[in-house]
Amino acid sequence: MLFISAAFMAGCQGVSAAGSSETIGALTLGGSVDFGNVTAGSSKTLTVNATNAGTAPITISSVAISTKYFSMSSSLPATIQGGQTASLSVTFSPNAAGKFSATVLLGSNATNPQASVTLTGNGTTTTPGTLSASPASKAFGSVVIGSKQSQTITLSNTGGSSVNVTAVSATGSGFQVSGITTPVTVDASSSTTFTVSFSPQSAGSASGTVTITSDASNPTLTVDVSGTGVTAGTLGANPTSLSFGSVQVGSSKTSSETVTNNGGTSVTISSVAASGTGFSVSGITTPVTLTSGQSTTFSVKFAPQSASSASGSVTVTSNGSNPTLTISLSGTGTSVPVGTLSATPTTLAIGSVDVGSSGSGTGTLTASGASVTVSGASSNNSAFVISGLSLPVTIPAGQSTTFTVTFSPTAAGAASATLTFTSNASPSTTQETATGTGTSTSSTHSVNLSWNASTSSDVSGYNIYRAPYLTSCGSFAKINPTLNTSTLYTDSTVVNGNSYCYAATTVDTSDVESGYSNIVSNVQIPTN
Repeated sequence: MLFISAAFMAGCQGVSAAGSSETIGALTLGGSVDFGNVTAGSSKTLTVNATNAGTAPITISSVAISTKYFSMSSSLPATIQGGQTASLSVTFSPNAAGKFSATVLLGSNATNPQASVTLTGNGTTTTPGTLSASPASKAFGSVVIGSKQSQTITLSNTGGSSVNVTAVSATGSGFQVSGITTPVTVDASSSTTFTVSFSPQSAGSASGTVTITSDASNPTLTVDVSGTGVTAGTLGANPTSLSFGSVQVGSSKTSSETVTNNGGTSVTISSVAASGTGFSVSGITTPVTLTSGQSTTFSVKFAPQSASSASGSVTVTSNGSNPTLTISLSGTGTSVPVGTLSATPTTLAIGSVDVGSSGSGTGTLTASGASVTVSGASSNNSAFVISGLSLPVTIPAGQSTTFTVTFSPTAAGAASATLTFTSNASPSTTQETATGTGTSTSSTHSVNLSWNASTSSDVSGYNIYRAPYLTSCGSFAKINPTLNTSTLYTDSTVVNGNSYCYAATTVDTSDVESGYSNIVSNVQIPTN
């Protein structure tokens, strides 16, 4: 049997001084107390409130209970001050199944010296009701500020008798209870549910407790709850815009773009797309999920289609707090520089060539302003053939390449040809004139040539060049069909009555040819 002390203050009896205005009031007790079902052999304690309705102290001198199965322990005498209330603990300890009742009499010096209260209870042979919660604790994890996450809690009565739940409450910032109205009875082997929600109002960790108050064998059951308030996932771009500057039409420029999740929850990017003529995106495959603080990088390319300003944007679509992130794009397409192509000399004079033989001259193509690609070379006279160019050939701006024109007359007389070179220059065709004279008079003369040997150690041989001479040397053309290995050469293809210039070059073992030697000018051939 349990004896729990009554909670009131003991004091000495006394008589108030003459003329005191204090009055002794009545002692009032709360109404009858019903202990409900209590398993035989166990105990249950409830509270009886005793109130002093007067202004002078009341002294309780005795306690009497009509049956031993109800008990109250106290230290007598005990005093309750005027206007105060004392809580008296009463215990019910049934020894068998059945109904029990008793009367408690309190003896005091109050105006009602025998105050009483009725006690009732049922002894049972079943086990007492016991509550359990599932889950026993709940961690909500990270929850976005301003949103709510809920969890259903199940209360189960694992005892043999009903349990009366009198209160369900939550403590802790952001935690609330819903879905249950008390009081509610949970029968033996039954359960009921309610909802606990976490709605953080600020970032950071939070914890609390859900308390279930009942008349079960465990009258106070607690469920610990916790969670963390986080900001919503938010995407940011670095840089916030891309400017590609000037880009030539036909070429492209690529820049890198980084997107970062600056919020507290994960964000899933569902698409990344570019708009605007000439802009495109690469280097990212969606969907892609970024955790808090994580970044992803992709490439944006600008390939202008015309010489003009262009603008567009990259749109990043996600489930973040900013579901559409826009990155502005700009750039300017510029025209490709167009080179010019020139041919020198303007007129390539090959001179007199016997019918049935050939003579040649050398011309030069020069690119200016930009690189020029020569794709074709043609002559409108089959007696003049262009060679020495491996087409297509690209000539860098400011540089030149040479070509050879061979004149093979089929009849005596003056001849000419228009040489046309096709390229990507402006204009797309460049022309040069080639001239020559076919002669039918066989030469009765020859020119014997000699020169000093080269001092280089890797000489393979020599080439001999001839040019017509009028008032000065014309264009030189090679006259030896194969590399000359000596320092002597005889030109037997001269035309009677003509004048010529001669020069020689050195060719090394790597096939590199030197410039012209000292030129011999105005070598005159007799007329007969």
